[in-house]
Amino acid sequence: MLPDIPVFLETSNNFKMLAIFERWDETSGHHIDNTGKSLLLMLSKFGMDTVVFLLCSGKLYTSFLNMCSLSIVLGDLTMVLYMTAAWLLGPESSPVSLCYFLAHISAAFKALPMPMIAMGIIDYSIEDTRLANKSTFCKFLRNVVLTLLVWMLAVIYSVASTKTELMQLVYATGIKSLACEVKESTFMTYFILGLFSAVILMMLPFSTSIPMWVREADRLFKSREEPENQRSDLFTSTPSTETKSSKENDLGESNWLRPPLSLSLTLGFALVWMPFLTVSAACLAFGFAVPAYISVNLFWLECTKSLLVGVVFWVKSKSLGPYSNLPKNVCVWHVFWHLSKGTWQQQLPTGVFNPSKGKTNPFFYI
Repeated sequence: MLPDIPVFLETSNNFKMLAIFERWDETSGHHIDNTGKSLLLMLSKFGMDTVVFLLCSGKLYTSFLNMCSLSIVLGDLTMVLYMTAAWLLGPESSPVSLCYFLAHISAAFKALPMPMIAMGIIDYSIEDTRLANKSTFCKFLRNVVLTLLVWMLAVIYSVASTKTELMQLVYATGIKSLACEVKESTFMTYFILGLFSAVILMMLPFSTSIPMWVREADRLFKSREEPENQRSDLFTSTPSTETKSSKENDLGESNWLRPPLSLSLTLGFALVWMPFLTVSAACLAFGFAVPAYISVNLFWLECTKSLLVGVVFWVKSKSLGPYSNLPKNVCVWHVFWHLSKGTWQQQLPTGVFNPSKGKTNPFFYI
């Protein structure tokens, strides 16, 4: 017989998140099955992650975190398939109980963020080094093995730390529910709130200058996107054009101060990811907590990718400038590098002589 749990569980300082499967009222005979709602929630996450993966993730062999993106989409698909089977066949016909599945999958997703971030930092740091000079197949195989290793560690943590116990909740109104404990990611909470606070604290003292910096960054981005037939020659320009451009740059630089490189890159990150961080921080502030298998999604992973790429780009820009072999990202880091340095050079094709480097340029813009 299932244990009766009191309505208020203030027996310790630890709060538990419960997934409620069924709810019924013995007096009225009213019964609610939440399996369909859980399936709809997981379908929504699977659809959202699939769209983000198709729009943002590059080639799988280019980075470890790109492979992690695919693995999360496959994890979402696994959850959808299981919940569909449980909804159509009924929990009694499922080979694994619904409580067991959700408890372990939430624990596994809870264990993913930290090793993914650690391995992602190492992966991005070794770019532009001899360790990264491998064939496409070797990079792909390395990323697959590392991704499987991360998921293996998550599964081991899930098995070792999860206790699946189906509980019966009895409310003061007489309504009863079947529930199971699921894990939420405390790391995700601190990560999002910490990143949101850090961006706000960095940008707030310069709030009056941000609109000017954004307009200048937009101008630099548009000049990069000009059609090839409207660009001047890569190596020559008329004296009148050079004089006019020089006067415009001098006039523009005299009206405002350029941001430091770290602040400029933070601005580039904030313009893309501040909406996501704001919504996530607001949900956490108002207590809208969700299990780890929902909070660990591709929006978070793409935001983390941008953060890691931006930090590594900032460190390597001291020697490489705006050129880097880092994987492509949704943030246009090179534009904000030029915003800080006050220089702009049209993108040169691979192998074209780069006057600032004095050699051919094998790199590409991020």
